[in-house]
Amino acid sequence: MKAPAHSTPSEASPTSGGHAFKPVLSLWALVLFGLAFVGPTAPYTFFGVGSVKSHGHFAMVYLVAMLAISFTAVSYGRMAAAFPEAGSTYAYASRAIHPVAGYLAGWIMILDYLLMPMLCVIVAAVTSNKLAPSVPYSVWVLITAATMTGINLAGIEMTSRATIVFNGVLSISIVWFVAAAVRALLGGTGAGTLMSIKPFYDPQTFSMAAIMSATPIAVLSFLGFDGISTLAEDSKDPKKNVGRATVLVCFIAGVLFILQTYLGQLIWPDYSKFNPIETAFSDVGRLIGGAGLFFLIAFLVIGQAWASGITSQASASRLLFGMARDGRLPHVLFGYVHPVLRTPIYSVLLMGSLACVGALIFDLDQSAELVNFGACLGFMAVNVSVISHYFVRLRERSGSGIWTNLVCPVLGFVICFYIWLSISPLAMRVGAWWTVAGIVYLAVQTGGFKRKLNMR
Repeated sequence: MKAPAHSTPSEASPTSGGHAFKPVLSLWALVLFGLAFVGPTAPYTFFGVGSVKSHGHFAMVYLVAMLAISFTAVSYGRMAAAFPEAGSTYAYASRAIHPVAGYLAGWIMILDYLLMPMLCVIVAAVTSNKLAPSVPYSVWVLITAATMTGINLAGIEMTSRATIVFNGVLSISIVWFVAAAVRALLGGTGAGTLMSIKPFYDPQTFSMAAIMSATPIAVLSFLGFDGISTLAEDSKDPKKNVGRATVLVCFIAGVLFILQTYLGQLIWPDYSKFNPIETAFSDVGRLIGGAGLFFLIAFLVIGQAWASGITSQASASRLLFGMARDGRLPHVLFGYVHPVLRTPIYSVLLMGSLACVGALIFDLDQSAELVNFGACLGFMAVNVSVISHYFVRLRERSGSGIWTNLVCPVLGFVICFYIWLSISPLAMRVGAWWTVAGIVYLAVQTGGFKRKLNMR
């Protein structure tokens, strides 16, 4: 079967106003965008629970997670090279598998993309309220959602600049933490050494079952790397740069995660004495850097939420645009790109409104439980897309093609499926209802499945 034709980015971006996205993002701008979405300081949030579940081997867990998620990252890179379009998972599954598969993958991913900005608003508002309780939580929600939305409305160049600023601040905290940790370890704090295999293998507490039970927590830290692919039409040379940036983000983030958790575990070897485990990394910071580092880590939890919220909102608007352009969603609302800002402003405003309202209704635990449902299914769809497009349709099966077009996507699919099975019953129920709603909407679009879905 011949692969469906597709347009170049400049041709593929027409909107109701005849405008296109502006291809301004370089490779390293994409990398910085992805790092802001993923969050180079993710261990600040997950260190305590990850250390306890892994019996003090959270650095090893992050190493396993980095290798695991890299298979799916390679698949995103392969599909971005084949179809450099804004729709990401939706576009890949539509063109590589079937338009219906693409629609369902895109619909399911919408849930994830809708929830991510809301989750980030909640994290930022809750933490801000704790640091400044005189300002009500609802006010922090409004301030956070409005600012994130305003930055995205200003255009992708403003979003890119914001991610550079946020990554710069986060990098300062990582450098401070690493320097303080090295000084403290050399001074005899904790393990009293910089060289130890115990964060990776301590024969007294090591358990492969414990490592695997903590891996889904570590994989959560990587969620968002796929957001780079939604910016294909905002990118320079997307066929090369989107794939490279996706893989680079996974490895750069993974190295930073491993470094932070390695040092954290050496500073505080007894994982059973975190109280509470939710603030474990802040407590490690206080131990080696005093109140200054403690508060910096707390502030950066807010900063990371802002960075992830801005980038996830931008990615969500591009996914909605890609689906609207193909007639899967109302074009007048989601397919419009502002002629000057080159931004899908209605989608951005919708994302901001939903994030604001949702943050006032749901709490952090409820929101966090729902995020993985769409993400894991979307990752599985991309892995299947690689096999369908390259291995089956194009018959690229010789030499390295066996590895990149079959082995990597199969491993990526299996790993994501395993993680998906660990999702909470609440997330499964909400995800199931959302999927049913998507099928009903598809039935309406196709006149009771009597009309075929065609790609543009």
